[in-house]
Amino acid sequence: MPTADRISTPFGFDSTAAEVIAGIDLSGKRAVVTGGSSGIGVETARALASAGAAVTLAVRNASAGARVAAEITASTGTAVSVGALDLADLASVAAFVAAWDGPLDLLINNAGVMALPELQLDAAGIEQQFATNHVGHFALTVGLHDALAAASGNARVVSLSSRGHLRSPVVFEDINFTDRAYDPWLAYGQSKTANILLAVEATRRWADDGIFANAVHPGAIAETNLSRHMEPGALAALRDSGQFTFKSIEQGASTSVLLATSPQLEGIGGRYFEDDNEAEVLAEVTPEAGAGVAAYALDPESAERLWELSLELVG
Repeated sequence: MPTADRISTPFGFDSTAAEVIAGIDLSGKRAVVTGGSSGIGVETARALASAGAAVTLAVRNASAGARVAAEITASTGTAVSVGALDLADLASVAAFVAAWDGPLDLLINNAGVMALPELQLDAAGIEQQFATNHVGHFALTVGLHDALAAASGNARVVSLSSRGHLRSPVVFEDINFTDRAYDPWLAYGQSKTANILLAVEATRRWADDGIFANAVHPGAIAETNLSRHMEPGALAALRDSGQFTFKSIEQGASTSVLLATSPQLEGIGGRYFEDDNEAEVLAEVTPEAGAGVAAYALDPESAERLWELSLELVG
């Protein structure tokens, strides 16, 4: 578990994706950004394309994706493409994987849902936040393993987590809230812990294949679709409470872009970053913690257990 060798960079809370990627050349690289038609996914894709990467927006709404792709192409001069992907539908994930041809250098698992007000289960009986945020991305990542392995030897996976992971570990005994009362934030929290554990185990299993995965908390960003399930006024109340300092979308995309492109991250994986730097492992975990990562989210035994469970869930 990373501690003393924590990675620090010249960037921080106020840095933008454009600042982080300045001077980096991604010509010849190929990238996939899930949820790339809105929020920080757009800015992540824009930054990668601005550096010359051939970006594919993996999106549920193909028409929205096409509009964003055209805008990014026009603003960067680099062609951006669109692929249909519904992370809540494993058949859609399988179709995206089957359609992919050739190597893949960067996989940005950016899409997600948050705080569904009522318990929702997918067709397989999996709680919807866990199914979308983790299981869908797990199936996509595993499905694209060979494409990542065929890249330049330093393929990177960026797993979008959240400070919300501090609300809950993965409760293996009751992931789907069968035996406990459903809580939107506990469900979100365990799905975000799962995003970190995916990065830990993917790196352990695939480092010899030249694939390294890290997780990121992008920060609190008000102007995205992620908060669409929150009650009216809840976001404003959070802003007024002073509990969070909100970032712009451009700032929110910076840590994802850093993990995808920074030379400092070459050969580095299984870690959790926030504000463009590796986070401190917390001695005590509370949902109110202003920063840091829970030790349970980096636990190698939990990461392996989740991987094996996820393989069963995706068949």
